[in-house]
Amino acid sequence: MSRRYWSDFVEDLSPYVPGEQPSNDQLLKLNTNENPYGPSPRVMEAIAAQVNDGLRLYPPPEADQLKASIAKYYGVETSQIFVGNGSDEVLAHIFYGLLKHDKPILFPDITYSFYPVYCGLYGINYQTIALKNDFTVEVDDYAQSNSGIIIANPNAPTGVPLALGEIEKLLQLNPDSVVVIDEAYVDFGGESAIALVKRFPNLVVVQTLSKSRSLAGLRVGFAVADAGLIEALERVKNSFNSYPLDRLAIAGGIAAFEDEEYFQSRRRQVIESREALVAELVKLDFEVLPSAANFLFARHKKYAGADLAQALRETGVLVRHFDKLRISEFVRITVGDEQQNKLFVAAMSAAFKSIL
Repeated sequence: MSRRYWSDFVEDLSPYVPGEQPSNDQLLKLNTNENPYGPSPRVMEAIAAQVNDGLRLYPPPEADQLKASIAKYYGVETSQIFVGNGSDEVLAHIFYGLLKHDKPILFPDITYSFYPVYCGLYGINYQTIALKNDFTVEVDDYAQSNSGIIIANPNAPTGVPLALGEIEKLLQLNPDSVVVIDEAYVDFGGESAIALVKRFPNLVVVQTLSKSRSLAGLRVGFAVADAGLIEALERVKNSFNSYPLDRLAIAGGIAAFEDEEYFQSRRRQVIESREALVAELVKLDFEVLPSAANFLFARHKKYAGADLAQALRETGVLVRHFDKLRISEFVRITVGDEQQNKLFVAAMSAAFKSIL
């Protein structure tokens, strides 16, 4: 068998399983938290302007113009910005460059499932800390020996946010460890910790343009941190791939930060659609966790999560179900536009009738 050529550690890896990306365009896709609205027209224009003979040349390895745009937007120095091929790659470099030490790192028992995958890939010890019964983070539980902490805020897959004051408390409790706040969904109602970076040299904040800026297909992520931590990430990046962002991604990313009016408009639309969808789900006897993301995490008072996900799929609607301890009764539902949400509610009513 060809597996005999594998490196020894590969057999033991448990890879991350992404949400289904169907080839059938007829399915209503509410399973991967993509924005229902397209990117800014200025992004499209900027990308189109790059489709020329210049594509024969490598992109700028440091993506300096994009870094400058992000730094200006958040009021930090360019030296405090790191960019990568989506926030997943940025996180991968953080795990390897900042979190690989002797003590275990800490993260919640229910969180983004890529975190334990990175630990397995890089041989990092970790310990999970149980969320409270209401699925919130108890910051005091992280006041223990560790080599680093990572918290998704708002959390995934729950959508539950952690207040900025609690993040500040977490940093105060752990001055000798790197604290990573993964803010993939923060623009939909959370409080960004970027404002704390100047005061806490151990803080790393990670964001993405995939969700609130509608650029999941472009793959642009970034981190904001003290320049000393950014230097470590640049060393790892340049030992792995010096050109993680292509010319189209750099141009599109810059344009996305320049069109603030479009960003705010679409962000508000998603938030309004989310709150309307919460009300509809409550009418259908769902318990819905408080969400500051572009998705909802909900469980029905009667029907099992796995059954609902399967029944919805049979009606042409995809949602995400996680067969994991404590959350197996929930389904995660991406917030769509008004029409998509109406179709989803109708499909859910039909799904109830099909479950025996």
